[in-house]
Amino acid sequence: MTSFPDTFPPGRALLSDGVRTLDRAALAQRIATLLKALAARTAPRAPVAILADNSPEWLAIDLATQRAGLTLVPLPLFFTPAQWQHAITASGAQALFCADPAQGAALGFTGTVALDGPLALCQRPGPAAPAPAPGLDGVQKITFTSGTTSAPKGVCLSTSQQWEVAQALHAAGLGRLDVERHLCLLPFAVLLENIAGPYTALLSGATTICPPLAEVGLSGASGFDPQRCLDAIARHQANSVILLPQMLAALLAASAPGDPRLASLRFAAVGGARTPARILATARARGLPVYEGYGLSECSSVVALNLPGAARDGSVGRPLANRSLRIAPDGEIEVRGAPARYLGQLDGAAGAGEWFATGDLGHLDPDGYLYIDGRKKDILITGYGRNVSPEWPESALLGTGSIAQALVVGDGQPWLAALLVPAAPGLTAQQLQEAVDLANRELPDYAQIRRWAPAAPFTPANGLATANGRPRRAPIQQQYADRIASLFDQTEHAS
Repeated sequence: MTSFPDTFPPGRALLSDGVRTLDRAALAQRIATLLKALAARTAPRAPVAILADNSPEWLAIDLATQRAGLTLVPLPLFFTPAQWQHAITASGAQALFCADPAQGAALGFTGTVALDGPLALCQRPGPAAPAPAPGLDGVQKITFTSGTTSAPKGVCLSTSQQWEVAQALHAAGLGRLDVERHLCLLPFAVLLENIAGPYTALLSGATTICPPLAEVGLSGASGFDPQRCLDAIARHQANSVILLPQMLAALLAASAPGDPRLASLRFAAVGGARTPARILATARARGLPVYEGYGLSECSSVVALNLPGAARDGSVGRPLANRSLRIAPDGEIEVRGAPARYLGQLDGAAGAGEWFATGDLGHLDPDGYLYIDGRKKDILITGYGRNVSPEWPESALLGTGSIAQALVVGDGQPWLAALLVPAAPGLTAQQLQEAVDLANRELPDYAQIRRWAPAAPFTPANGLATANGRPRRAPIQQQYADRIASLFDQTEHAS
């Protein structure tokens, strides 16, 4: 699958930030300008990184590196400087696109390349480095998944791997939904938005609207303003968006049934983490076209997705045409179909015809719909020998609407407990207890939450959440060790 702008439908705006618009001819011209600047570097074949907010320029750079056969290293804005430096060093990036040359200089890119545009192209000083970097032949993108330490893991993807997913999404039905305007709500450095959003929109001939993230309600590592997001959807008359579960919950809480700001939506994909069934049911009851999916960076993002006319409650949909799924004897989901390899690993995580172990537990129904049951490594075994995936009671807690984040603990303990992050700062302990009671009504005795304690938000900035908002269990349990221990204090409980 080729990705160059001469293959895209003519006559329609392809990229827009709400002010600046690029049609096919303007995008082709911009890519040509970027190619000249990339070739003028002292290390013209070395990987190039990008540290920038969403914009048409970000996507033009992405497409330019594809045409040039160069490796692009997106750096998430929510990473720490130490994580940026790790990604730069590990990938061998010799240049950096960024909004502020001073920021580039702080990361060691003190030279500049002449480039007229919203982003500067900074490069390392000195003689050219060997190129291409060892082991990066055919790698167009290295996407770094935020790690539990300052050393995030890099996943290597080819151009064809990324566009095959977009093509599969387009062919599965997204190309027939009359989507004319896709509004980007997630950072492009997150693979889910990068591929499932703009790439699929380009194949469909739709306009990708990519304003700065603050304009659609995202701020910092985890701040989200649902009212601002609702206003942006209305202002741009967006037909499709991609949401994280906590964003969907916030939008529902901030809007009323029949809110006209959501009337233009024809498709809203939800992914990145498990979505509580109660939240999906509430969205559908309001007429929102919400569809849950499942994916991994190692599989170039989307693996399975519910679609209009092919959706099933509780599932994450059927696998895309370019993916095969099976369930291992221990319940682990395995995927076949060109999974990626990790940076520093010369061979793939699994060959094109081999099965990749995802680390997720799940099951398939007779019609091929996939259901996620939790993470294999996270299974809790209670003191009474019951196996419980913590995501099960966590999903029930999040579905109450009063709890923004939850971490369930209790391995080897006589009962389960939880750390709770309130959905709003003014919620009282009584209100949180009522939410816990509500969640417990849909759980069997052994999976119910007997005790809980409040916690501060888990965010990528404090190292306690992934970019998609999934709690990082080990760091959270380490930081809250004393509080968790008190939840299982037998003497205190008895009193």
